[in-house]
Amino acid sequence: MPNTLGLELCDAGFITASCAQGEPALLGIPDRTGATDWPGFVYHEGADYTFGRAAEDMWFVHPRRVAHTFWSKLAHEPSALTVAGKPPSFSELAFFFLREFAQRLAATAGPCEKLVLAVPGAYLKDTATEDEKIGLLLGMADELKLPLAGIVDLGCAALCDPRSPGFNVALPIVVVDVQQEGTDFSLFAVDEQLERQHFLHLPNSGYVPLFKHLTAAMGNRFLRHTAFDILEDGRIEQTFFRQTKNFFLGGAAEHRYQINTATRNYEMLAKQDQLAGDAQAFINTLVQALHSFLDHAAQTPALCTVALTARTSALPGIDARLKAAGFGRQLRLHPGAAACGAARIGFNRLQVPADISEVSVAISVPLSDTRRLAAAACETRLHKARHAGAPPLPTHAIVDGIGHDLAGHGAFTIGGAGSGAHLVLPDSFSHSADASVALVRENGRVWFVEPPGPGTGGAASRIPLGAGDRLALRCGTAAAEILFAHCPSPGSSR
Repeated sequence: MPNTLGLELCDAGFITASCAQGEPALLGIPDRTGATDWPGFVYHEGADYTFGRAAEDMWFVHPRRVAHTFWSKLAHEPSALTVAGKPPSFSELAFFFLREFAQRLAATAGPCEKLVLAVPGAYLKDTATEDEKIGLLLGMADELKLPLAGIVDLGCAALCDPRSPGFNVALPIVVVDVQQEGTDFSLFAVDEQLERQHFLHLPNSGYVPLFKHLTAAMGNRFLRHTAFDILEDGRIEQTFFRQTKNFFLGGAAEHRYQINTATRNYEMLAKQDQLAGDAQAFINTLVQALHSFLDHAAQTPALCTVALTARTSALPGIDARLKAAGFGRQLRLHPGAAACGAARIGFNRLQVPADISEVSVAISVPLSDTRRLAAAACETRLHKARHAGAPPLPTHAIVDGIGHDLAGHGAFTIGGAGSGAHLVLPDSFSHSADASVALVRENGRVWFVEPPGPGTGGAASRIPLGAGDRLALRCGTAAAEILFAHCPSPGSSR
């Protein structure tokens, strides 16, 4: 039976999902050696090409015959390889890779009615880039006779995966995706639709530089432990790299490295803590860049949901490091989330156009495509004001032009009439029993206390309030906005 396929076109590994009955499922597409991970590597020997895992297995053996940047640098520019006396372009290598994958896909999945590509956000970062990279993809799809129905931003598609626990539409959400050559940050906001508003590609922060570093660090330990240098032979270094990558992606507490030579065997037991320590500099750079990205977009870490793709959440200790940096709301996406989301989008509402130039290309989707949390009876959204320095501490909460003194200690409550709250909401909230917000006054500060929710680890969030911050409440048709202000006392110089 013809079905709809979603393809996560990521250089760290192509992932495919099939959607025949409305619910997508991942497909394992075996290459010529039976591997299904399909990293964006190509190896050439003479005029013959090898792709995916088998090419990656030649990376340290014949590094000058291996290329791994052709998807991230998708363009007509020549690559560093030399084949038959001339360098093939990045786009040629990408086409050869996609042709091989498409052939294996057809042999595994059978007839395909529609195909939707989830592409890296860097392909859609601006008009000029989109024209070049999407134009090349459309040309490849046309040449390979692929029934292309749509192209969607990878982070956007990942948030449409029906297997996801869902996200809070009242908050901005940033998708962090570690790929092969770099990391993508995609900030989405929800209004009438889910739309990407800001994007940043962090180069040299992907799996390639990370695994080179981890392999070298573990190799140095191996040398100290066994007096054997893995750099003695490229094939030995390749074997050591493969063990390191499997250790990293497997998440085991420990791994026993084994290197066999003609004369003897060498072994070393490595711990997950060592791997995590080796990856800390990489993770710290990632978190610092995320902070800067959100600051530039005028967003506050505590008020954003961070959605981690499976490639990102594989980083050891990433969740704890994010929490320590103020990112308390985290959502772990499933492996192949973008593939499943793309397949679902295609199944529900896309059709293959008669002209390939009319294929839909999107960085936004209707809310009906997304996997959201069930709407709460009452929604509360805190908007932080932007200040050049530390904001003044709020002294009053103002609603409908009336100020309410925040002085004192303990709790300051906001609620409907009859609730005994310190700040009583307008009459339109009188029938909303859930219209209740708690503030905490402590050591001269006022804190907004948000109940625990998905991705917060079961803990309530406390966010310090400053003058200029706004708290928006909505219960059904009732809506109100509370402004926090600093009112100087009589005789104050401020």
